[in-house]
Amino acid sequence: MDHVLVPLDDFEPARAALEHTCQSYQDAEITVVHVADPTDTHLYTELTGGLRSTTESDYREATEELFREARTIATGYDRTIETDQRVGKPGKEIVRAAENLEVDHIVVGSHGRSMTSRVLLGSVAEYVVRRAPVSVTVIR
Repeated sequence: MDHVLVPLDDFEPARAALEHTCQSYQDAEITVVHVADPTDTHLYTELTGGLRSTTESDYREATEELFREARTIATGYDRTIETDQRVGKPGKEIVRAAENLEVDHIVVGSHGRSMTSRVLLGSVAEYVVRRAPVSVTVIR
């Protein structure tokens, strides 16, 4: 693998996906992508401790905090990462990032919280698995 994409949000499975990538793909370039969904009118961050209305600056602040955490994780494995911030529907933007960045692989964390047909994966992870132009590893 030359280039691995890791979608990142504020939940533990995404952090586990980044740790897995740092451990398993030691020679690959790693790009962490975060997608802000403009249809989500509330944002949960550990900075605020709960839900609140969001603004563009809130998204930027939360994303930068996620990227700082990601860099800290990567540094713990003696790795560096590239970052990519996008706005849109997360699944679509992750697939688009994989295409635009010409990655070889995607490692995605899954919440698995849905009780519908997506019970084994989260809805974003399922979308990525079904539509990505490259192989996808799902971390729970």
